[in-house]
Amino acid sequence: MSELRSIIDKYWEKVKEHRRWLHQHPEPSGQEKETSAYVAQVLRDMGLEPTEHVGGYGVTALIQGAGPGKCVGLRADMDALQLTECTGLPFSSLNPGMAHSCGHDTHTAMLLGAAYVLKELKDTFHGTVKLIFQPSEENAADSGAKKMIEDGVLQNPKVDAVLGQHVWPPFQLGKVGARSGPMMAASDRLFITIRGKSSHGGSAPDEGIDAIMIASYVVAALQSIVARNVPPLKSTVISIGKIQGGSRYNVIADEVKLEGTCRNLDLAVRDTMPARIENIIKGVTEGMGGTYEFQYVPGYSPTVNDPEMFELVREAIVETVGEEGLIVPEYSSLGGEDFSFYCKEVPSAFFWLGCQDPEKPAHPIHHGAFYPAEESLPIGMEIMVSSALKFLAK
Repeated sequence: MSELRSIIDKYWEKVKEHRRWLHQHPEPSGQEKETSAYVAQVLRDMGLEPTEHVGGYGVTALIQGAGPGKCVGLRADMDALQLTECTGLPFSSLNPGMAHSCGHDTHTAMLLGAAYVLKELKDTFHGTVKLIFQPSEENAADSGAKKMIEDGVLQNPKVDAVLGQHVWPPFQLGKVGARSGPMMAASDRLFITIRGKSSHGGSAPDEGIDAIMIASYVVAALQSIVARNVPPLKSTVISIGKIQGGSRYNVIADEVKLEGTCRNLDLAVRDTMPARIENIIKGVTEGMGGTYEFQYVPGYSPTVNDPEMFELVREAIVETVGEEGLIVPEYSSLGGEDFSFYCKEVPSAFFWLGCQDPEKPAHPIHHGAFYPAEESLPIGMEIMVSSALKFLAK
């Protein structure tokens, strides 16, 4: 372990430099052109031969050990969010309206760091490490994991297991969470269009059909599904996060578009959601004289840790941060993660890397001021490298 940490220390300044460049150049899902090119060049600079444009802007590379053996995939996501950063960092986003407020810049930097370390250690293990730099994690309707798998990322050579991580602000720096079984929820997308009839909002509101009013009732009524149609112990969340409608303050809107998400852990409950949601939309809309269109787009399945892979990662976590640093959550998160696609194909494990500096204000992921402590990165690198070496030694 001391040798591993000394190698990590050796590359820490490079990793920090990569992280800060990535943080300054955030790109949205499916448009990670600069990020992808940067990652590929760093891999080339360290003597690897990256494959680009895997499932879009995905990048892969192989680190061959001293002899034949199994293959373990290490995955990091690269995309950013379309929101404005407000961290005040000297290396804040240079792209207006884009920010790495989910920490994917840190994931990518940690995987680059793991690559440095594993390349230096390649004569000490048998088998292959496949580095997987994935685009489009944030877009449940167009998952980068799914597209990379369809493009053969788990083949040539065949990948026997995959490891991944996410910086996790609910946990303080030095704490790491993982559990056997479900870690994160299914994440599906809702697209709703409500149509009414336009009229003058001041002098003739009775001559119109108010799409905004209908949409308001739909949003409120959808919560009755969670409150009255889902068993109390079967967690489900329905959230509408985007509403667009209306053209002028005194005109009854004839169309409103809504987008949202549905999250749950139970696949049987998940299967009932499209019909239940549409029944609500249909009843409210038609009852108020409007029409609608509804699209339910299945996204990510639950992210489920393989029991044996969890034990392997648990050992690596304890060796890195001690028993006191390991958190085994009692409950899964209802956050979605397209790492689930790897879990469906091969035994996999995903862990949450504590990143909250207790001396700094706390902000959740997807908040413009979210900033994971950089001191968490060497911890994540060590757990990833140690877990990979443990798997290859099995």
